[in-house]
Amino acid sequence: MISISLDRETETYLADIIAQEHSTSEELLKKLIYQYWQTLKPRQTLAQRRGGHPQNLLQDADPDLSLRENRKKIVAEYIETHHQKFN
Repeated sequence: MISISLDRETETYLADIIAQEHSTSEELLKKLIYQYWQTLKPRQTLAQRRGGHPQNLLQDADPDLSLRENRKKIVAEYIETHHQKFN
């Protein structure tokens, strides 16, 4: 259990927040501590939030696939081949 003393101004702020949030001071304090704790943790990357990088996604890819013109060529070939299957 924590016991703290607040000045009048801070007590007024607390009362206003509790009234607007329809909450108790304990719930508010828990929420604020959790939010602050979240800011201390390092942020996860998008890949980490999605479960990590895909495994073996590009294992059979050409080494020069990172060049834009090569990717455009491969995508165009895929679209053309896929289009021919349905025509």
